[in-house]
Amino acid sequence: MNATPRLILASTSIYRRELLARLRLPFETERPGTDETPLPGEAPEALARRLARAKATDVAALHPGAWVIGSDQVAECAGLALGKPGGHEAAAAQLTAMSGQPVRFHTGLCVARAGEPPLEAMDCTVVRFRELDAGEIERYLRAEQPYDCAGSFKSEGLGIGLFEAIENRDPTALIGLPLIAAARLLRQAGFRLP
Repeated sequence: MNATPRLILASTSIYRRELLARLRLPFETERPGTDETPLPGEAPEALARRLARAKATDVAALHPGAWVIGSDQVAECAGLALGKPGGHEAAAAQLTAMSGQPVRFHTGLCVARAGEPPLEAMDCTVVRFRELDAGEIERYLRAEQPYDCAGSFKSEGLGIGLFEAIENRDPTALIGLPLIAAARLLRQAGFRLP
């Protein structure tokens, strides 16, 4: 019987950690330390793909033989990338800009092991926001404080009330780790999953 390969999640996100735990594989976490600065003129989807790969390959280079999962999400509203707000004012500005708009959430995923070609996937979720007034935005931000989330909301919490609709293939992608694609890539890497 083959031993399960070592698996590392290149993230300290509690949301990604909780999602990966659903697959019931033993794993470790490590902060990737990847520079997340967008390149000049880089499209949001390309940014998410590049950062997911960089996170996975950076950590894989430090742990020969281990498989590493990297994921990154970039929100796009009216062609502009929206990152994690980091604070209240920036979050309020993001939600105000997204009010009544469709917003694309590009989630890049990479499973890598040093010396092997990386396995990659992309997911795009479209969220249609309701028209939000300043009072609703303020109440939401005070209640949930989603300052470490791309797009300034938590869809797994109160943030779901900000939407008219969600269009996607994988509901976990919006939280930050598309598990359907992750399970597929991990099976390709030799992990035993249902």
